[in-house]
Amino acid sequence: MDAHSESTARTTVPPSQIRGWRGTAACRVVGITYRQLDYWARTGLVEPSVRRASGSGSNRLYSFRDIIVLKVIKRLLDAGVSLQNIRKAVEALRSRGVKDLAEITLMSDGTTVYECRSAGEVIDLLRGGQGVFGIAVRATVTEVMGRLSALPGEAPVKAPTQLHVPDAAAHMSEVPGRRQSAS
Repeated sequence: MDAHSESTARTTVPPSQIRGWRGTAACRVVGITYRQLDYWARTGLVEPSVRRASGSGSNRLYSFRDIIVLKVIKRLLDAGVSLQNIRKAVEALRSRGVKDLAEITLMSDGTTVYECRSAGEVIDLLRGGQGVFGIAVRATVTEVMGRLSALPGEAPVKAPTQLHVPDAAAHMSEVPGRRQSAS
């Protein structure tokens, strides 16, 4: 997921104000091992959009949206969806901002992942016998936001000159600063 792929209609945040979370924090929030996270980054499933690794000892920084996608991947894996099918679903989610993601319910029969944007689409899928379980991404966004608000984020050392991030991610960049100043 590349921060540059966000729509230009989204809020533009100067790179020095964008916060990301280290891989260890992302793992804690998502419930995966660092080894899984590293593998997913190296294979291109979910690459950190705030700062990529640049050699031994460098830290990746994951955006709020990256962590949401990681959490969705974890839930799909827990439900028995293959990593190959998850890769297809992630491709469809790559260009979406947090607000767009929050409007989606992912349904699956354990093999195929379906994107539903309305209750009618969910019902149609269930009537057809295709949906076995669903992931309401809005609930995932809320959960990740709550868990990240307790963790300190970092500004990247080197960042592109201009990034477009979703409004919710811009909001998340302010949370750690407010939490620390209230102490």
